[in-house]
Parts: sequence; C-alpha cells; structure tokens
Amino acid sequence: MAFIDEVEITCISGKGGDGCASFRREKFVPRGGPDGGDGGRGGSVILRATERRNTLEHLRGQRRYKARGGTNGTSKNMHGRGAADLVVELPVGTQVFDVETGHLLADLDVDGAEAEICRGGRGGRGNVHFKSSANRTPRRAEPGWPGEQRRLRLELKLLADVGLLGFPNAGKSTLIATISGARPKIADYPFTTLVPKLGVVRLGVDESFVVADIPGLVQGASEGVGLGHQFLRHVERSRFLLHLVSASEADEQVTDPLERYTLLRGELERFSPELAQRRELVVLTKADAVDTEAIERLRGRFTEALGHPPFVISAVTRRGIDALLIACWRQLQAMLEASEED
Repeated sequence: MAFIDEVEITCISGKGGDGCASFRREKFVPRGGPDGGDGGRGGSVILRATERRNTLEHLRGQRRYKARGGTNGTSKNMHGRGAADLVVELPVGTQVFDVETGHLLADLDVDGAEAEICRGGRGGRGNVHFKSSANRTPRRAEPGWPGEQRRLRLELKLLADVGLLGFPNAGKSTLIATISGARPKIADYPFTTLVPKLGVVRLGVDESFVVADIPGLVQGASEGVGLGHQFLRHVERSRFLLHLVSASEADEQVTDPLERYTLLRGELERFSPELAQRRELVVLTKADAVDTEAIERLRGRFTEALGHPPFVISAVTRRGIDALLIACWRQLQAMLEASEED
C-alpha cells in the first residue's frame, strides 16, 4: 500500500429539514389552530483521529463527503428526524487546513480527537411558533437552514518519540529493524525506504518509545529535491532526533562523513530553524565495516566539531546498541521532567 500523507477533500454538512405549516382538523374541534412541526437538524461532518489508520490512502477514492439532511416537519406537531453525523476517520497526527484561507482548523494529534468541520443546518420552525393573539392562523413556516461546505487539505505528520535522520544508506532501516519489530526493506543501495515507518522499542515492562524511520534525505531536500518536503514534515513531530552518519560507505556526492552531517544540518535549518534546534544524538553507523583506527579518527573529528563524542554503533554486531537505547530513554525522561516543571 502506498503511503499517502497529503490529500484534499470537500466536506458538506446536511441541510436542515423544512418546518411545516398545517392546522388541526379533527371532528368536534373547530378552529383547532396551527400544529406544524419543526424540521430536523442536518448531519454535521466530523473528523476523528484513530489509531486504526496510519495513512490517508482510504481517502483517495472518495474526495467528497456529504452528510444527510434532516427530514421535514409534519402536522400534529411532529418534528422531522435529525440526520446522523458523518464521521470521517483519519490517522493520528493529521492536520486539517482550509484550502481557501490556508488556516489550520484542527490538529488531531491524539487518538479519539474530533473536530466538527461542517455543522449541520438547523431545522426550520413550524407554523406553531408564529401563533399570536393577532395572528391565530399563521401560514408561515421556516425553510431549513443550508449546510456548510469546505474544501480541506489534510496533512499527516507522523507522531514519534525519536526520528531517525540521515542521508540514504546511512543504516536507518537496519537500525529500526534491529531495535524494534518493524521490518522495513533493507538493501545495499540508496532509497530502500520510500515511506516512513514506525517501530516500538521496548526496554522493559513499562519502558518503551516509538521510533520513526524517515526516508533518506539528499542535498537540496529543503527546496524539494529528492523526497524533499514530503518527508521532512514528519521529522517535525519527533520529540528529538537520531542523526545517523555512515562511517563506512562514501556518499556518491559527498565522501566525507562530517561534511555530509554538516550538509544535512543545513537542510534542516533552511526547512525549519525551529527543527534545527531540536535535540539530537549523533550516531556513527556501520562500525563493523571500518577498522578501529579509522573509527577513532572519525570519532575524534566529530567530537571536536560537536563538543561531545558521538555514539558509535554496528547494527550487525550490536556494538553500542544497548548504550544508544539507554541514552534515548534517558533523553526522553529528561524532556518529560522538563516539560512537567514548566
């Protein structure tokens, strides 16, 4: 199944039912008076976040969502039936924008979150409401109120505790497959990951966190080159980043690992200065394919540039994996404690 993370739809709420203009006509009840009932309320369109969905794929075949209208009122003061609301399920992490204005209407970032995006039209009043001492036979009844219509742009941003970031072939898919139950495609060529994937890392009975494998980025990604903005947006919802840099294989365009790291940091800065300030842990991957002296030299260069040593791991031999996961857990706990203090 393709990963669909942006789609436009049109939502239309139901029209309210018309009010009724009628009069009682019963034997032995002369001039019974008005008895027209009210129209029923039209159905609203509600967007609801659910963990049962993880893409917007189910919206591709249908771009127009219209709720039913309320039924008309009838005689004997019988009100029309209100229409049921139309609920459209969306994956958790979906943001809803108005196409015409560009305004953010809702951010469905938790399971069960709802947004009434188009309210159903109110039912019209029957003629019983217009009876007065001056007008005992009102023939007036209100029509139902029309529903609302909106064009929406739905944008999905994955929710994860840790986002894996790096150039193609940096070892992101191998790492997430090693530390979680996720099974992404793994091969020795770039862009094996074409859609974001989530994996749950379990350290104990009650200790776990979610990792997002973001497809590899290239130079110029902030301007839309390669996978560009399509997947940079998913990094925005990660609480902090693991920046993976391959220590073994040279990039086709940039051979120096430290330069590749600097270039990708520049792409983040251009895409979102706030994102560039997100906390990160730098990880040198594929240590099993490089001799010890080369790893230590590279580690020293990164330490000098960053002001602290990077993590060195090998997903194949599991070197440094446990230390990295513990560091991630401690980082998340520290961020949680800091947010509680604020």
